[in-house]
Amino acid sequence: MVAWLFPGQGSQRQGMGEQLLGRYPRLVEAADRELGYSVSQLCRCDSGGQLRDTAYAQPALFVVSALAYLDRAERDGPPKFLAGHSLGEYVALLAAGCFDFATGVRLVRRRGELMARASGGGMLAVIGLPAAEVTAAAADGGHDDVDVANLNAADQVVLSGPVRSLEAVAGEIAARGRGRCVPLNVSAAFHSRYMADAAGQLACFLDQCELADPQATVISNVTARPYQPGTVRELLVRQVSEPVRWADSMRYLLDQGVTEVAELGPGTVLTGLWRAARRGYPAAAARGTAATRPAGAAGRGQPARIMPLPQVSAQALGSSDFRRDYGLRYAYLAGAMYHGIASAELVLRMGEAGLMGFFGAGGLSLAELSDAISLFTGRLGPGGRYGMNLLCTLDDPGYERDVVELYLRRGVRYVEAAAYPQLTVPLLRWRFSGAHRDGAGRPVAVNHVLAKVSRPEVAAAFMRPPPAPLLARLAGQGLLSPAEADAASSLPVSDDICVESDSGGHTDGGVALTLMPVIQRLRDTVMAEHRYPSRIRVGAAGGLGAPEGLAAAFILGADFVVTGSVNQCTPQAGTSDAVKELLCGLDVQDTTYAPAGDMFELGARVQVVRKGTLFAARANKLYQLYRQYRCLEDIDEQARRVVQRDYFGRSFADIWAETAGYLARRHPDEAARAQRDPRRRMALVFRWYFRMSTDAAMRGDPDQRVNYQVHCGPAMGAFNRWVRGTELEDWRRRDVDVIAERLMTATAELLGERLTAMAVPAALSAQH
Repeated sequence: MVAWLFPGQGSQRQGMGEQLLGRYPRLVEAADRELGYSVSQLCRCDSGGQLRDTAYAQPALFVVSALAYLDRAERDGPPKFLAGHSLGEYVALLAAGCFDFATGVRLVRRRGELMARASGGGMLAVIGLPAAEVTAAAADGGHDDVDVANLNAADQVVLSGPVRSLEAVAGEIAARGRGRCVPLNVSAAFHSRYMADAAGQLACFLDQCELADPQATVISNVTARPYQPGTVRELLVRQVSEPVRWADSMRYLLDQGVTEVAELGPGTVLTGLWRAARRGYPAAAARGTAATRPAGAAGRGQPARIMPLPQVSAQALGSSDFRRDYGLRYAYLAGAMYHGIASAELVLRMGEAGLMGFFGAGGLSLAELSDAISLFTGRLGPGGRYGMNLLCTLDDPGYERDVVELYLRRGVRYVEAAAYPQLTVPLLRWRFSGAHRDGAGRPVAVNHVLAKVSRPEVAAAFMRPPPAPLLARLAGQGLLSPAEADAASSLPVSDDICVESDSGGHTDGGVALTLMPVIQRLRDTVMAEHRYPSRIRVGAAGGLGAPEGLAAAFILGADFVVTGSVNQCTPQAGTSDAVKELLCGLDVQDTTYAPAGDMFELGARVQVVRKGTLFAARANKLYQLYRQYRCLEDIDEQARRVVQRDYFGRSFADIWAETAGYLARRHPDEAARAQRDPRRRMALVFRWYFRMSTDAAMRGDPDQRVNYQVHCGPAMGAFNRWVRGTELEDWRRRDVDVIAERLMTATAELLGERLTAMAVPAALSAQH
């Protein structure tokens, strides 16, 4: 079998494609119209040295390689396998029918422009050393700002990064006495983290283009595996800032039985890399199983070939309806974290990447919420991808009502409803404002509620229409019109139920393996009972910090996933650097449970960081004292002294005076009640510690480090282990959208591998 390969930038030369350009005049004219200059003249003369300029080199090389493909295909017919190095991958996708010639020219023109704008870095080829030794040399010198850009062969690696760091790495390698370093004549650090902005801009451009699925096998630079349906846009975006896995791609072709290649385009670099791959390829071992034997190799009495299952696409995981309704690339959300830890910057970063995050509205003022909404609508547009948190505040119903009124005025369309033990009037008012029946009489809601639940009875309340008494109350008070109330009577309170298992913050410590199936069956029962026009979707949250966790959720049938703890350790999270340093050092056992400050008297729990802080131990001691004593004055002297001196750093009297003053201004009824009830007064004094410990953590107050309250689940430790040894080990590189991309892509790859691993033994067993 023959594979056709297409070279990347660096193979261009003056005079390339001379005969081909004259053979296809109509296509050359089409390219000239798209580019605004003559490709033929550029390739023949290159009078201004423009072929050294990325913006010109990439379109010219694409045109010549594309014409070389057409010329070969007219003589030999299309190949089974295609691959291209970096820019050459666009020619491979053209050959596979993903876009037409004019679209391809537009794409590479834009790609070339974006990459040409990048500056301030370089690339270094290292020849004669394996990748492990090259990266070790960089690490030993402390050059963590250098990335692997190309893995071309077993002994040929290209690095990208700041020029000074590359020069230092070259010095490290020279000192080892092995390997040869060659600086490349490029203007920027291609295929590295430094191209993230270019990748983001390319993603926006690709959104405007029609991209079809490949009709032939095209090997992706990013995955070293074939493109799968729905992945063209994703992988082209990732290709700009991730390494070209060329050696792995050649090994994949060898595994499939490819015996030779044809390099179509100027130069023979890829042919040389193919020969190197063949020399180092253990052919007998690789072809020793039926799973990789070439088609037709089986004879009479021998097992038939077992084809691997198709690779799973990250964009195909979960519910397609969910992705459509939310306007997302993946069935993935970043959940809200209170006090703006899920910050405006975090939500914007997700929205601009074609994803969505929920702003952590809990505990913030109405003015702060309004400012955040203004920022989102200004940057993302009125219908942009963003959501707001809506917390149940049974102890302060007026606040919940005011938040809902703000959301209605400002046109918020997506909320994450959390901590609701029961439905409330403000929640139902927001959900069903604007609800109506369409021309066919079907009920329609314009506002979307994603309800976080951890108990079946709460899930059932969100899955069913609002109780008739509550609807009557809303209509009677003029909070819903008769038409809105009528539509509400035939719709669930929430279209999307998020099953929250053991997680950071408020948690019932539920187990996903048990809880998900129970709520899914409950959903099926409710759907059969009410016959809604659309299916209620059930997603998963809690414990999602590594691909294995996400894969388990999708295997359980999750329509979407919502991450939390891992997003708190990102540059975009609205907490202190001190907390992020603490979080990126956690392992899976470094969290524990403590009382929840906002529901202190009820004994509700939150999951918090244990390592490096005494908060959990001290908070549990305060709850023990609350249960043991009737009032502050009854606490034994030794315990009083320890709490005031070590925990609070202030006296009970000082804290009560501060708390009473606040209540007198904001909640005078509550202040009067606490004056009459000494037990309530004790609870409020103890609650002060929870507010202080949260504020200290968010400020990064070094004097209060032992009191930091940081909500977090074991997913953080799982993520830290997963990224160990990669650039994401440093939290400063853990951009929230990068985490989403990496988790979803790795989850899809993992599922594909596991499904294939299960299918091959099963098929072999069936044959025997």
